[in-house]
Amino acid sequence: MFYYLPVKIYEEENCVCNHKADIAALGKKALIVTGKTSAKKNGSYNDVKSALEDMKVSYVLFDLVEENPSVETVMSASELGKKENVDFVIGIGGGSAMDAAKAIAIMLANKDKNADFLYDKSSITTALPLVEIPTTCGTGSEATAVSILTNHATKSKGSIPHKLFADLSLVDARYLMSAPKSVINNTAIDALGHLIESYLNSKTTDYSKIFVKSGLEMWSRTKTVIIGEKEAEYEDYRNLINASTLGGMAIAHTGTSLPHALSYRLTYDLSMPHGAAVGYFLASFIREADKTDADYLLGLAGFSSVDELQSFYEQACSFDEVKKEILDKTFNDVLNNPAKLATSSFKTDEAVLKRIVNI
Repeated sequence: MFYYLPVKIYEEENCVCNHKADIAALGKKALIVTGKTSAKKNGSYNDVKSALEDMKVSYVLFDLVEENPSVETVMSASELGKKENVDFVIGIGGGSAMDAAKAIAIMLANKDKNADFLYDKSSITTALPLVEIPTTCGTGSEATAVSILTNHATKSKGSIPHKLFADLSLVDARYLMSAPKSVINNTAIDALGHLIESYLNSKTTDYSKIFVKSGLEMWSRTKTVIIGEKEAEYEDYRNLINASTLGGMAIAHTGTSLPHALSYRLTYDLSMPHGAAVGYFLASFIREADKTDADYLLGLAGFSSVDELQSFYEQACSFDEVKKEILDKTFNDVLNNPAKLATSSFKTDEAVLKRIVNI
């Protein structure tokens, strides 16, 4: 067995302030990468500004990261970083901002390269130092080396071949407390997908299963919050964000599996939130697994059956049926990708994939 996780992760209240010296040790001028509004509303941006100012570290802000960040956005931020001569990057937000920050850190260390470099499988990955600060509870990007980008030129969404772990990740549940309910729900389903897909994975090990078990136990305590039966308290937000980080730790080793592979078409063609797109295939994916494994995972997550999980998903994510035309495309995307088919812990042939996609 093997496990590798080089990122230094802290989880605590007031985490950014408490570890401002760790941030300052990474450079003298930061490029802060985030979306347009959420980091300013939830206090994370102000915390980062205060920490940098306290430590006499300069910074410049790029706050134009969209949901499902594009190659064009990465290149635009990289141009700003080059112009401002920054020497490290701070990503604040959900998976979109953190994944974009990884790609931007790579491009800023390779200033003579164009956007094609992002998809160059032959090159060695070099990058500026990177800090990640999650403000949602799904992506786990603060603990993974993966950066998922939208490529409008190829009308596709997927991970770039470069792998980059953050140098430092600072996790503070307070930043979830002002998030819209839809963001909490969709990202929580994404975290559930990470945990389940890591376990039902051809690369799973006893090491990665440790993170899955702890993550699902934490996640299960938040079910009533997700479907609105209980008002969220601080400890609920801690469970949500820690389950997300543990999910990231798990997939950092195993990668994801079929629900994620199938989700990208729904996100690109229908603008379906990523977590909802993953969740669309999650119950049917578990249904195909070994019954002992399926029952174990469902029990940890607090479900008595696959049907109960499906019902929960429909409540949490405002379920809508996807048209057969899109599902057919989704099916063909993955059927024609042997590497994706090989990620599950069970043999996935055409018939099995059809049942998972439900066509």
